[in-house]
Amino acid sequence: MNASGEYYIVIDSDKCDGCEDCAKKCPKSVLEAVKMIVDIEERCLISVKEEYRNKLRYVCAQCMPEKTKPPCVATCEKNAIEWIWKSSR
Repeated sequence: MNASGEYYIVIDSDKCDGCEDCAKKCPKSVLEAVKMIVDIEERCLISVKEEYRNKLRYVCAQCMPEKTKPPCVATCEKNAIEWIWKSSR
């Protein structure tokens, strides 16, 4: 999430299997697979790298989803990743 609260990458932990297809398609390497506890079970899920969490507005600008899906979203066969980009237009 961006510090402004207007730019989000949302990962659905029920759908994500940690395959890393979205991370591989990201031109800026914003995503990574991490081990997390989900419903008392350790699983591998995709997450935004810590160093990018407050910079999505700038780092992900080239993939702004105004006309097409960003590469990370388009490549996820399980529809586990979603962009929320609240444009100021």
